[in-house]
Amino acid sequence: MILQNPTSAQHQIWLRFTILFCILALSGCSKSNAGKDENAAKSKHMNRLANEQSPYLLQHADNPVDWYPWGDEAFEKAKELDRPIFLSIGYSTCHWCHVMEHESFEDDSVAKLLNENFISVKVDREERPEVDHVYMAVCQAMTGGGGWPLTIFMTPDKEPFFAGTYFPKDKRGQRPGMYQVVPAIADAWKNKREDILASKERIISYVRETNKTSVGDTLPNSVLESGYTYFKDQFDDKNGGFGKSPKFPSPHNLIYLIRYADLSGDTLALSMAEQTLKAMRNGGIFDQLGFGFHRYSTDSHWRVPHFEKMLYDQALLTLAYLEAYSATGDKEYERIIRETLTYITRDMTDPQGGFYSAEDADSEGEEGKFYIWSAEEIQNILGAEDGRRFMSIYNMTPKGNFRDEATQEQNGNNILFLRESRKKIARFHNMTEEELDDFFHYTRSVLLNERNARIHPLKDDKILTDWNGLMIAAMAKAGAVLNDQDYVERAEKAAEFILEYLRADDGSLFKRSRNGKAGLHGHLDDYAFLSWGLIELYEATFEPRYLEEAVRTANKMVADFWDKENGALFLGRLGDEDLIVRSKTGYDGAIPSGNSVAAMNFLKLGRMTGNTEWLDHAETIFKTFSKSIVKHPRGFTQLLSAFLFQSNNPIECVIVGNVNDNKVMDAVKEIRGTYNPNKVLILKNPDDSVLEKIAPWTKSQNQIDGKTTFYICENFACNQPTTDIKTAIGFLNE
Repeated sequence: MILQNPTSAQHQIWLRFTILFCILALSGCSKSNAGKDENAAKSKHMNRLANEQSPYLLQHADNPVDWYPWGDEAFEKAKELDRPIFLSIGYSTCHWCHVMEHESFEDDSVAKLLNENFISVKVDREERPEVDHVYMAVCQAMTGGGGWPLTIFMTPDKEPFFAGTYFPKDKRGQRPGMYQVVPAIADAWKNKREDILASKERIISYVRETNKTSVGDTLPNSVLESGYTYFKDQFDDKNGGFGKSPKFPSPHNLIYLIRYADLSGDTLALSMAEQTLKAMRNGGIFDQLGFGFHRYSTDSHWRVPHFEKMLYDQALLTLAYLEAYSATGDKEYERIIRETLTYITRDMTDPQGGFYSAEDADSEGEEGKFYIWSAEEIQNILGAEDGRRFMSIYNMTPKGNFRDEATQEQNGNNILFLRESRKKIARFHNMTEEELDDFFHYTRSVLLNERNARIHPLKDDKILTDWNGLMIAAMAKAGAVLNDQDYVERAEKAAEFILEYLRADDGSLFKRSRNGKAGLHGHLDDYAFLSWGLIELYEATFEPRYLEEAVRTANKMVADFWDKENGALFLGRLGDEDLIVRSKTGYDGAIPSGNSVAAMNFLKLGRMTGNTEWLDHAETIFKTFSKSIVKHPRGFTQLLSAFLFQSNNPIECVIVGNVNDNKVMDAVKEIRGTYNPNKVLILKNPDDSVLEKIAPWTKSQNQIDGKTTFYICENFACNQPTTDIKTAIGFLNE
């Protein structure tokens, strides 16, 4: 469950709705056992969700709750029966969603209360992000916080009047349960509807007001330092990361700090990012055996994770480690990148090339059970000597190295994490680093084989266009930076899958593919993130088709999502969801916002193609969110990275030569090795006219005397072309 502090305006609404909450909760207190039947057998019927593709919805397909998927049928039935909507939003790997399902939605007595008084609708937030975004804003306004599962009570017209997150089946301390809330709201709908209608008008008005945007002032350069100052003030110089627990990876923040360091020369900005990146790899947030990052750390030391694994975290963290590797040349980052992509290749890649969405935190009904070890297990599997060494390296103890969440007692279970660098670990154990690597490889392979025999967490195997766009970007960039063609080919295969199976003839995108079926209209993030992936894929392959597809996707995004009156891009297409508000945001959460990514795409496409309309779109996005960015720059680091790109003399580097010429590619490799995050890289084959159609400004850029020729340009004004690679790199470093 993710909580956010309310703003002062939110706090006022929070107080109003706290009063409403108390009225509703109190009216239900005498009904704490309403509908309760301890001996009721669990129903085995299948509800409407059995026909869905979402793994999350399918998890609820045999609930006794008479669930509807989001759609006209549910809302028409609610109007016909004059019933309110009970809306439950979550996702397949959400731990507390599982808890609420087991406690309440699998319970016949709770189901009876819902079925007799409400039309119940279940939504997968990963498939319908606009629905989730709108009602999460409602929850935050009404309660001062939010998270998943998200619980909304609303009218048949989708107008919310009560919100919360996780509710237990029965009251627990001061937290009311389903036995209290559901009867109270059902009673209020029947007998106090005028209060409900008054409350929903206030909340709708507030949500609409906070969603308004307009093109404002030019974004000042001072926000770049303001954003950095926030992270400097919040930095945990002992453990890495920012603030206290829980700690989230937020890779876009780290990428911003690395790029800010490059611009400003402030070594502390780079140091903060590096310390955080290395602390995460050593901590329990990283799967030390199977690789890949868990969702977040529940403690300040990065040791005790929330165990779910998300595709977007792997993609964005790969990009952050690539940024650090490019900026520093530290080989440790290359190793971490390869480990993370090993996990993706082994466990999260569909045979047709797309990437799966997530792996659950739970197995056998217990969070983290798949990943933890007892000292006895390690000794039995590895033997006494290797077992002792392994336990020492990974900080295991016979009593266990963390406390059970429920009992707060050590139960003999251990999370694997490192306290020191590999160099220090090797020295402590009187080993060379090569010997330590051999020990890591041996013990990891033995224990991973043993772990694979356990019951695995659920894999959410739907293929999402937006998250695949992020992983395409990460794989393509890894291939280019690390000179590894395998990564490039995997990015290409995934991109071809999306373009083949998740795009309509008119260029519009579908959201999800599963079991060979594509469905749901794409949202802003699908277009923005896929465009990002295609741009990175072009720079990794120099295949003009990928640049052409990036332009086509971006054009369709502008056509369907651009707000011509008030600037920037909406989250959904007009009319797709018909909600109380058409959402628009530039705020970065666990993943960067679609507007933030689109701004960077526009800046790069403008310089690659020579079409300055893309640059105008980026500038409009900056102006649309300028007031919010100035007020809370820490929440817009992806946009700040785009603003850095625009502000720091962006460079167009055109290499004219044959992509199949080894000497040409050696020059490309050398230029890629020069860290300049504000450059775009184009390779023009002398006998290929395709690029000239996409980027007409390159038509006059040709080889000199048949040699590989470099054009280093700033804002379409080029230095004297040169055939000398050192001169070209000198231009890049000016």
